[in-house]
Amino acid sequence: MATNKKKGTQAEAEVGEIISRSEQFIEKYSKHLMYAILGIAVVVAIIMGIRHGYLIPREDRAAVALFKGEQYFARDSFALALNGNGADFNGFVSIVEQYGNTKAGNLAKAYTGICYYRTGELDLAMKSLKSFKSRDNMISPAIVGLIGDCYVNMGQTGEGIPYFEKAANAADNNLISPAYLKKAGIAYESLGQYQNAEKAYTVIKEKYSTSVEAGDIDKYITRAKLLAK
Repeated sequence: MATNKKKGTQAEAEVGEIISRSEQFIEKYSKHLMYAILGIAVVVAIIMGIRHGYLIPREDRAAVALFKGEQYFARDSFALALNGNGADFNGFVSIVEQYGNTKAGNLAKAYTGICYYRTGELDLAMKSLKSFKSRDNMISPAIVGLIGDCYVNMGQTGEGIPYFEKAANAADNNLISPAYLKKAGIAYESLGQYQNAEKAYTVIKEKYSTSVEAGDIDKYITRAKLLAK
């Protein structure tokens, strides 16, 4: 009992000393602490002010502008979607310039790239598509694959193939992956790389067997094998 009482008294003394030191510290540095807390509060207020007074309104304006462009895009009016109508819509290019750091502005980069691709301006298409950032497993792979299309249409098939493969790997689904693996296979064949083509087609057969592309993939595999000989 005496030992326990002694330990308890010692523990209480240690706690008392810690509290005392804390009080001394607060008393000594009270002004510093007050200024530090005030500083943190000011920073938080600035961040919230920027977010609600600047960033959110910018995002809203960008989203409104983007919606008008999407209507032109849906009608295949790519020139109008890109450059605006001269009245109430300035075009995707303008949205990227003004709001490129917003979510809507980022999406406008993808739309801009697609529009440039559809109007045959492949260099500009690639530049816009490469600036688009997303982790979505549908949109991002499709954009990556379209960069591959740009290269192929510019006669740079070898540079395009890695983008097809990257799109297929990133998507990893029955809709997008087999489509780009098939593109990769056909591109390999055009370069005379028939074994690589066979590998791409075989992945479709084995990994994406229920996809549309898998329906007739055996004939592609057979062709690649025969040409390899």
